[in-house]
Amino acid sequence: MNKGDFMYEKKTIDKKYIIFIVVFVVALVLGITNAIIMNKEDLSPIEKAMKDATLTVTKILYKPVQVVKDKMKEYQEKQDLYEKYKELEKKVKETDLIQSEKEELEKEVESLKKTLELNRTLSESSYLNATVVNRNIGYWYNTITIDKGSYNGVKKDMPVIVSEGLIGKITKVTSFNSTVKLITSDDVNNKISVKIKVNDKYVYGLLSGYDKKKQTFIVEGISDNTEIPKDATVTTTGMGDSFPSGIVVGKVKRVTTDNFDLAKTVEVTSSVDYDDLSFVTILKRNDQ
Repeated sequence: MNKGDFMYEKKTIDKKYIIFIVVFVVALVLGITNAIIMNKEDLSPIEKAMKDATLTVTKILYKPVQVVKDKMKEYQEKQDLYEKYKELEKKVKETDLIQSEKEELEKEVESLKKTLELNRTLSESSYLNATVVNRNIGYWYNTITIDKGSYNGVKKDMPVIVSEGLIGKITKVTSFNSTVKLITSDDVNNKISVKIKVNDKYVYGLLSGYDKKKQTFIVEGISDNTEIPKDATVTTTGMGDSFPSGIVVGKVKRVTTDNFDLAKTVEVTSSVDYDDLSFVTILKRNDQ
């Protein structure tokens, strides 16, 4: 800082102090004068004029003070309002979190209710409940991992179901975990013998695949000429594979035939939500 700047800054500071002192002195003088005049009963014309002038000047000097007080009050009110807003915002976030947890718990309770309802239709020695603990994104429709293994009596090829029907079978077993191959798997060898109830008889075929785009199972190998109605129930036969008879696979959606009107292909829809498997039940044959 050079000498000129220093002198300029000093003069600015001196002016501020001078203005402050002048205002203070004027306010003090006016205050004393007003106090003296207010105590007198009889005022001369000059004193009356001084009293009026003092009150006028006091009002003028008080007005900026009042403005500052109003601004400070307004600022405090805004600050209080902002604090209330932040508190409400926090409560809203907590409410959203509680709602999300509530919905997740409701889903789990509903799934457990369905599992318990299913258990009532099975004997005590024929089922084992399990929880899905892992699912590979790349093989979403192929396999799931559950928290029951050989320690719990699980064996390879045991069927796995949910309340809506069949979902797959056990393919790998460790002491405390098992891998379930889903019937939606891409495995071309994953064929299951099924039957379709038509009036008082059954039509037999093979569940041979799953169309992910249509979300339907494909049943082939039907040579029976019986007309298969829409919504007919499709279940397992219990023949030639690991699945007991009578496990629901789904309902008929559409039936097509080949060019010679000999072999039928049936599209079957399942009520199982394969995107949301949380709790499952492992079945055992009576001879197991």
